[in-house]
Amino acid sequence: MTKRIHASEKATELIKILQAKHGDLMFYQAGGCCEGTQPQCFEKGGFYQRMGDVCIGTIENTEFWVDKDLFEYWKHAHFTLDVIDAFGVGGFSLETPLKKTFQIEYRIFTEAEELELEAVTYIQ
Repeated sequence: MTKRIHASEKATELIKILQAKHGDLMFYQAGGCCEGTQPQCFEKGGFYQRMGDVCIGTIENTEFWVDKDLFEYWKHAHFTLDVIDAFGVGGFSLETPLKKTFQIEYRIFTEAEELELEAVTYIQ
């Protein structure tokens, strides 16, 4: 199966730090402006998904949820979660006090990858 999301080593390390401090986590990425343009990390249950939102996979046992409209736009793309040394927009994400910001890099799936895509979960 082709996974829809992976994480860089730096992102994985930061997730583990945040899990040690906050417990179970979740990611949510909206397609809107400002803080919605970057993935936001919350304590699990700290953000309520909307009907039709999509879980595209997990990283370090942490679900990565995407706004339903963003998923429709990017459903043919692989997401790579990374982290940079910067203060993120909005300041709502758990990594902000550490002066870090999660970000996503996209690439289009190959035809072979498209045939083997991992299933997603939708909020009903």
